[in-house]
Amino acid sequence: MISFASDYTTGAHPEILRRLAETNFEHLPGYGTDAYCESAKEKIRAAVGLPEAEVEFIAGGTQTNAVVISSMLSDHEGVIAATTGHVNTHEAGAIEYTGHKVLALPQKEGKLRAADVEDFLSSFFADPSREHMVFPGMVYLSHPTEYGTVYSKKELEEISSLCRGYGITLFLDGARLGYALECQGNDLSLPDIARLCDVFYIGGTKVGALCGEAVVFTRGNRPPHFINSVKKRGALLAKGRLLGIQFDTLFTDGLYFRISRHAIEAAHRLRGIFSSRGYEFYIDSPTNQQFIIMENEKLEKLREKIGFSVWEKYDDRRTVVRFATGWSTTDGELDELEKALLTVDSEK
Repeated sequence: MISFASDYTTGAHPEILRRLAETNFEHLPGYGTDAYCESAKEKIRAAVGLPEAEVEFIAGGTQTNAVVISSMLSDHEGVIAATTGHVNTHEAGAIEYTGHKVLALPQKEGKLRAADVEDFLSSFFADPSREHMVFPGMVYLSHPTEYGTVYSKKELEEISSLCRGYGITLFLDGARLGYALECQGNDLSLPDIARLCDVFYIGGTKVGALCGEAVVFTRGNRPPHFINSVKKRGALLAKGRLLGIQFDTLFTDGLYFRISRHAIEAAHRLRGIFSSRGYEFYIDSPTNQQFIIMENEKLEKLREKIGFSVWEKYDDRRTVVRFATGWSTTDGELDELEKALLTVDSEK
């Protein structure tokens, strides 16, 4: 079955598979100490415009969020996130499991607003009982958000300025970062993100890799003994070459950006397919995730032919569903979606 359920339902870009096969019989040291990991780090430092940035590779997004947050916070601190933020909704309590509370704030179109963050922080530090509360030690942002929306440079600058004013860490989850960078209307570059955030990661799992995320510490602020913390939390991959070779490939000749752009172009066509048939969109997403409001009866019929994600209830007869494009989305798959949708719409 053709699937638009997520952007990691297929394997890896053929160029990555080729590089993995080519290097398969090389004897390399483990745990990210090989030459390919170092080469990938150098290419990422160049891409973010920070020669002094510290880069580390971790196998998956949840592991990355849990390791970064827990290793950068003190034991009395928690992390501010949108109610819809991945760490608050879809990580099975991974952050709380490390002993750090997620401090959830209201969201608008999936995004935290600087005004809401400022209200929370100013109220917290004015509270005479704050010593009995979880201290905010970090702000977590998803970019793109869980609804495919993106922060503008102005929005990120405002939140960054707040964090620096209060002396707390700004952490950006870039699991789908390539799609934010390449979407229409985006005004944030990788160097901008590196300048404004204390730590962020460049997602590979959802952007063409088999697995892997590249964590970038921007201010000489990598926690002491960070690799020890990664290992202690069960997130250190012995065959670190797997991650290094993949990111070395993604950041050679602009591959990461080209495949992200392809997914955005496919999403534009997907959006047009639904728009032309009069479907309503739940939110205006410029990235590879598109959220459509669909009648429950049509939903059940379409899912017999096409894979997609059921997101949330809209009302008693309609549901919000998500269609995600990716590096491997083809015109043929979009043609099949269009045919399937035509069939479903024509059935009485």
